Amino acid sequence: VVLSFSLIDFGLYFWVDSLWILSIWILVGMIPKANFGAWSHHHQHCLVFKYAWLNRLLELSHFFHVGISSHAWVLHHVVGHHQHYLDQTKDESAWKDSKGRRMGRLKYIVVGVLTTYPRIWKSGLRYSKHFKVFIPMFLLSVGLLGLLFYFNWVNALMVYLIPMILGLMLVYLATYEHHSGLDTQDPYKASYNITDPVYNFFTGNLGYHTAHHCKQSMHWSKLPQYHQTIQHRIPPELYCKAGYPFSWINGLLPYFRRLKNTPA
Repeated sequence: VVLSFSLIDFGLYFWVDSLWILSIWILVGMIPKANFGAWSHHHQHCLVFKYAWLNRLLELSHFFHVGISSHAWVLHHVVGHHQHYLDQTKDESAWKDSKGRRMGRLKYIVVGVLTTYPRIWKSGLRYSKHFKVFIPMFLLSVGLLGLLFYFNWVNALMVYLIPMILGLMLVYLATYEHHSGLDTQDPYKASYNITDPVYNFFTGNLGYHTAHHCKQSMHWSKLPQYHQTIQHRIPPELYCKAGYPFSWINGLLPYFRRLKNTPA
């Protein structure tokens, strides 16, 4: 699916000159693309392919959707956030500011986006194995984006850069909703969970967030089963409903079920 949207973007970049069409694509495309951050996240935890070159190709596609290059999430998220999320003074995705106060959503998103790559660089200095993959792939990714701007800066801005920034902002919004306000040393009380089936279908079970943090190397498909073994340890107030656009989809499902069951 991600690669399919990459091909669509590629076609729009080369063959569409209308700002109206490109603007509409930004809005329409963000609905499915909003979930690409989740799948990029899953890939960085459990690689999709056995062959490195296929993984690099997929990660290159991810970069042009959510602005995160190869091994960037490994450094920022896997060996960063997952190791430090119970300590706001170290967490790469900390929801507290430097004064120990809880940030609002907008401030958190802006701070997160602006500090993403500086934090990746800082983490990379500690994890040279991942950093050695990150550096050349980051340069390649940015270089290709630069070429797109060189040949057609307007389309590069509309098709790639703006959606990339929006995609990264949505990643931080999801992280904020999963953790903000939960100041605890107990991993079973440090994440909000969403068990809504529609949400988890589109995000690859990202709603089972406590389970994911307890076993970050577990494949996303196994998280619901593992969640059942620990759900008694998760306080009921840490379960929440899925927001937009999943709430809209849930609202439409009964209507489609009635249509399906209506005799012809």
